Amino acid sequence: MRDKIILFILALFSRLPLAVAQGVGVVIGRLAFWIPNKERRIARINIETCLPEWSPEQRNALLRESLIETAKGLVEMPVVWASPPSRWIDRMQCGEGAELLESALAQGKGVIAVGPHLGNWEVGLHYLTSLSKVTAIYRPPRQEGLDALLKQGRSKGGATLVPATPQGVKSLYGALKRGEMMALLADQQPKAAGRQGGVYAPFFGHPALTMVLVGRLARKTGAPVLFWFAERLPKAAGYRMHWFQAPPGIGSEEPEVIAAALNSGLEVCIRQAPAQYLWSYKRFASQPEGVISPYY
Repeated sequence: MRDKIILFILALFSRLPLAVAQGVGVVIGRLAFWIPNKERRIARINIETCLPEWSPEQRNALLRESLIETAKGLVEMPVVWASPPSRWIDRMQCGEGAELLESALAQGKGVIAVGPHLGNWEVGLHYLTSLSKVTAIYRPPRQEGLDALLKQGRSKGGATLVPATPQGVKSLYGALKRGEMMALLADQQPKAAGRQGGVYAPFFGHPALTMVLVGRLARKTGAPVLFWFAERLPKAAGYRMHWFQAPPGIGSEEPEVIAAALNSGLEVCIRQAPAQYLWSYKRFASQPEGVISPYY
């Protein structure tokens, strides 16, 4: 029943013009800021944990704006899935570092495109498929009824979606060996800890369980690693794609070095548009032995 209700709401949202969808997101985000809820609580904890140098007033303003931007992203999602990819590709502007991608693609070794949950990653994925053949790894949603809709929407532009399983990882290696691009959002906790799954590394100065897959892929294939995000522009004016060079150490043999470099690259992206980051995700839920999670 819950899946049917969610699908019905998404179907309604999918019919909205972008400006209206973002306006609905503004209303939902403002309500989320004023009415106590789990997302607001988690986002407040994360912002206070990650940005202690900001004043209380700055952090509170960021909390409000981040809840609005997160709501915009949720309402935009079905609109993007239901529309032709060309609609979004045409709305994408080139931002910082476009020459980095051109140089990386020219090497012929494939490209590992890594990003955080920042801006609109659905639009960003469509844009990536306009530049190269793309294989993207994803984590199936908890609501089983949404899985088919998600895969259909994200693959509409030609992207090949593979689950975060050993077989899915094997597909990523194959894509890179063919000189193609692979994409993943790398700021989620891996399901398993350890040298093959994830290790603890600083994220905004605090330990976070971090995947090491990116480093393994880079080391074994020689593919360059770039960080990216699709910034949402004001007043439904479109989006802007940004690219950043990976920090040194991303292809190290040491998992801790890989994870630290990965988080450093993610931080660079997030600091470009902090209000558009998904602060409501429990990034620090898993902690090293003896360290208490900030959510409890």
